[in-house]
Amino acid sequence: MAENMNRRDFLGMTLGGIAAVGVGASLVAMKSSWDPLPSVVSAGFTTVDLSGMQEGEYRQVEYRGNPVYIIKKTAAMKKCEDRDVVVGNGDYSVGIQICTHLGCIPSYNVNSEEFHCACHGGKFDVCGKNTFGPPPIPMKIPPFKIDGDKLVLGEEGPEYLKLVGKA
Repeated sequence: MAENMNRRDFLGMTLGGIAAVGVGASLVAMKSSWDPLPSVVSAGFTTVDLSGMQEGEYRQVEYRGNPVYIIKKTAAMKKCEDRDVVVGNGDYSVGIQICTHLGCIPSYNVNSEEFHCACHGGKFDVCGKNTFGPPPIPMKIPPFKIDGDKLVLGEEGPEYLKLVGKA
């Protein structure tokens, strides 16, 4: 009878060991499925060199699949202390160029220094603030960090935290 108990104990321990290995492998697979894809991680940051921009120049870059506008302001352009980004000795307006009404992409008119949304006639000023039409709020500011003459989109630097009131 003692021989049967030892055999039964061996089979129970073997089954328990196999179950533990299966549970461990399942947890590893679940954890790897929760991690972001490498393509998403690599698209997390966009670096824009601002050193070559001229005053009044408008530039559009892509950040995480969304259009982001960057305008180097002239002395005559409207200043927005709560939205302007200062890099070196220049003031810049930066924002996600998506209308806050229905998600259309407004076009920038250099002559009037305004964004015009063709969907419902909304207008935004050079700072990205809604001035006319149905857009309820200004265009959003993407998270950014200033690195010398470069703007790194996707990282929350002290300048960004100050603009959004988290500093």
